[in-house]
Amino acid sequence: MTHKVVSIVLGGGRGTRLYPLTDQRSKPAVPIAGKYRLVDIPISNCLNAGFNKIFVLTQFNSASLNKHIKNSYNFSVFSKGFVDILAAEQTNDGDSWFEGTADAVRRTQKNLANVDYDYVLILSGDQLYQMNYADLVDFHVKQGGDITIATIPVNAKDATGFGILKSNEDNEVISFTEKPTMDILPDWTSEVSQALENEGRNYLASMGIYVFSKGVMRRILAENPGMDFGKEIIPESIGTNKVLSYQYDNYWTDIGTIASFFEANIHLTDDVPAFNLFGETIYSRARMLPPSKISGTTLNHAIIADGCIVLADKIERSVVGIRSRIGKGTVIKMTYMMGSDHYEDLNEVMELTSTQQPPPIGVGERCYIEMAILDKGCRIGNDVRISGGKHLKDGDFDQYTIRDGIIVVKKNAIIPHGTAIGGRQ
Repeated sequence: MTHKVVSIVLGGGRGTRLYPLTDQRSKPAVPIAGKYRLVDIPISNCLNAGFNKIFVLTQFNSASLNKHIKNSYNFSVFSKGFVDILAAEQTNDGDSWFEGTADAVRRTQKNLANVDYDYVLILSGDQLYQMNYADLVDFHVKQGGDITIATIPVNAKDATGFGILKSNEDNEVISFTEKPTMDILPDWTSEVSQALENEGRNYLASMGIYVFSKGVMRRILAENPGMDFGKEIIPESIGTNKVLSYQYDNYWTDIGTIASFFEANIHLTDDVPAFNLFGETIYSRARMLPPSKISGTTLNHAIIADGCIVLADKIERSVVGIRSRIGKGTVIKMTYMMGSDHYEDLNEVMELTSTQQPPPIGVGERCYIEMAILDKGCRIGNDVRISGGKHLKDGDFDQYTIRDGIIVVKKNAIIPHGTAIGGRQ
């Protein structure tokens, strides 16, 4: 059944836990899988479900996100579909930044006035998953819900980081707690399938994905001054509104930290990854890039995006992004190399190769790189060794940052030839 839905993708705050990847861009604009941006995931899920009226709310470092959406999502002049950016702005109703997820929607909902819709789908811009939103909205409509929360079963360790809820046999949410402590967790278990029970995943966590019936959202945001859906709006709506739980048990990860971002990308190189790049279409910017050229390289569990020139000895369990250049004799393991936004022409490359002042964009010759993230536009010289590991202490340096043992080389960083970063104990 077709429903009239408008989707709102929340761009999130400053994204400090993803620093330095969010130093010059917002969280939804962070590149993933070598050729996409995080915001492409919820937008693609919407388009695959037939929902083509989409707003993206953002306020921090939004220039690259604006550019990406402008260049990626253009609908026919005969279509009523759109993907529009709504940035925080000073108005007569307020002159401050968005102060939470609910505050962001409340202050921008005037933009919905000219949209024909019956249901509002609230989404996060920094999660990796493939969900059929049409099934979610169908569930909401058939069950007669005012609000539906998409939930996923998690284990006790993960439960302390989420909003946890309990529902009755009719899928109605009867109680909700935000980030419960370990001592009260035993009271918050829910009925799940035997397979999930065996895995210890018997706590229902909110995914930060909500469906609101049109009038309900408008009324609740007017009556409840709360700033955040998870902390205030949802818990205070239980009992006075019909709040439902829609259980989802496929792959989903909340990309909130460098470690989770790194793992999500590296796991894409699995033989059968939990997130399927070869299933439903993931929409993004259409680039007219040449096919990648690989010479003398051993590839093992590697993803190589378009437009790359690879002369490396070995690339293993790694993702190599668009327009990457990797020199001879180089070994790359457990690394996400984001690539580059532009090519240097051959004359520039020859000149920079001879002087190394600075090195050309890409990775030079005879390098060894392991357990690292190389942000876009990095210039890594010859004979550079970058070796991450759990023994390394967190720290922020001029050209790179260390988080959870992962070395993140910053966007447009210059690493001179012969440099050694990290290393084994």
